Amino acid sequence: MSKVQLELLSPAKDIECGIAAINCGADAIYIGAPKFGARAAAGNSLMDISKLIQYAHKYWAKVYVTVNTIIYNEELEEVRNLITQLYNIGTDAIIFQDMAILEMDIPPIQLFASTQTHNYELDRIKLLDEAGIKRIILARELSLEQINKISLSVNAELEFFIHGALCVCLSGQCYLSQSMCGRSANRGECSQPCRIQYSLVDKDGKVIVADKHLLSIRDLNLSAYLNDLITAGIKSFKIEGRLKDIVYVKNITAYYRQKLDSIIDNNSSLERSSAGKSIIQFEPDPDRTFNRGYTSYFIKGKDKDLSAINSPKSIGKLLGNVSHIDKKSFTINTPENIINGDGLCFFNKAGTLLGMNVNKIEKKTIFTKNLENIRIGLQIYRNYDHAFNNKIKKECSRQISAAMTINETKSGLMITAIDENNITATLEATFENSTEDHIDNISELIKKQFSKSGGTIFSIKEVNVNFNIPYFLSVSAINDLRRKLLTMLEQERLNKFLKIKSENIKTKNILSNKQLSYKSNIVNKLSEKFYKDLGAEEIEPGIELQNNLTGKSLMTCKYCIKDELGFCHRNSDDSIEEPLYLVHQNKKYKLIFNCKECFMEIK
Repeated sequence: MSKVQLELLSPAKDIECGIAAINCGADAIYIGAPKFGARAAAGNSLMDISKLIQYAHKYWAKVYVTVNTIIYNEELEEVRNLITQLYNIGTDAIIFQDMAILEMDIPPIQLFASTQTHNYELDRIKLLDEAGIKRIILARELSLEQINKISLSVNAELEFFIHGALCVCLSGQCYLSQSMCGRSANRGECSQPCRIQYSLVDKDGKVIVADKHLLSIRDLNLSAYLNDLITAGIKSFKIEGRLKDIVYVKNITAYYRQKLDSIIDNNSSLERSSAGKSIIQFEPDPDRTFNRGYTSYFIKGKDKDLSAINSPKSIGKLLGNVSHIDKKSFTINTPENIINGDGLCFFNKAGTLLGMNVNKIEKKTIFTKNLENIRIGLQIYRNYDHAFNNKIKKECSRQISAAMTINETKSGLMITAIDENNITATLEATFENSTEDHIDNISELIKKQFSKSGGTIFSIKEVNVNFNIPYFLSVSAINDLRRKLLTMLEQERLNKFLKIKSENIKTKNILSNKQLSYKSNIVNKLSEKFYKDLGAEEIEPGIELQNNLTGKSLMTCKYCIKDELGFCHRNSDDSIEEPLYLVHQNKKYKLIFNCKECFMEIK
């Protein structure tokens, strides 16, 4: 019985982050194409993507490229050419949003349905599955129960976000940025209106909550639910962060590598989807890099506290509470070491996030001229850990186990290397016999030199020397043979890398809803054809092609402001009179609460 392969999928804003993630244990990387990625600020050249692919494939790790914006008519041919180029350089899959790609004449590259394709309802997911989509990246709002039901209903692989920033709106269904400033989230240009301040007001204009980040939610952390997700059918475990820095990528990748390895080591039915062991030079800790505080979101029902309404900025790691205040200093009760160069932050009584740099410290006492907002019991966080950032800068490495065997032939030696995936390379060398009888010394010398890996991707775990003829070999000759053999073995790994081809199938599924709204995000003729072939009779153009957005639903959220503020009738006796509005500067948005299905809309 074949084992279930699990994939740790890490983000890369550039080739440097991608290589670092692979070294820290990622089984796969997702990275932005030069254009048409859902993070417009994180595009990469084809040359850099090609270099990353070559590096990843040595470890049998994979590289997926995002081409997951919606596409205008005049861009269709450019996108088709781009996908062809990505296929030609060895890209393992394209992450896409626009159904136009399913209508294009493209090479047999694997297609993964982005979260932007709104993979929340089962019917939608089944449609993609029947279209031959290899993998479906599920909506982050789903519960374990919903994921399990989906897994039992489709053949496609399932991918799920396990860590990082959360969109408050269902992915692919957010039009607030387009409404506010003409920057479309579905075009990779989101202005992040969910992270700005709003006031909550009633129908009479009475302010209920003033100037808070009412749509900003905490970051996702599902490290406690990995086993549950495996049981539910998830194969790929995705870390968010194509705009995050290399410190974040290394830290979070290493953290989840350790978590998944522990699970795999204790379950013989599981294995990781790539090869090699990562040598990590630091102790990973998600609290020590960017985070807004953590939530498990809806994985086992709604988490108690979802929002980060006081600030959308990173708060880092909670150190402890202020235990003493002096004229020019304060003391923190904490087990952590604090050093000069650290950045500290805290919330004042108004809920505003304030910060300071540590320039002078004695043990746990910080000296500062500004004690205005410091009080006994105040929680202090560290949002810049100077020592940790220095440690994480050290290069991590990833090594593939290999063994060497040296046997004699009639004219010399045959040297064979075999790695942990049973990939082999053999090299024959001809030598003249030595008249000196130093067989023991030369055997030991060969064993010593062949035990080194010489800065390659291999770690030599065993060397077997089997010959009786006293050859004379210099250290430089032995090293040269070793280098040649390991280069051959590395090339053989690339030759044996399994490139999966995938042909898209024309789904025979017929749409139950034949009237498609702007939420289907149709802005080109090929996407329109895709849906018409499935029985669509009326198709409203995507919101990017419309001028008047009055009355349109601009966000659909599982997150509910009423619930978060304690006014949900299901969980509290307190109530609040509707309608309610969000106000930002001169813009006013109405909140619609669908309590039966537990959704909030913003219009």
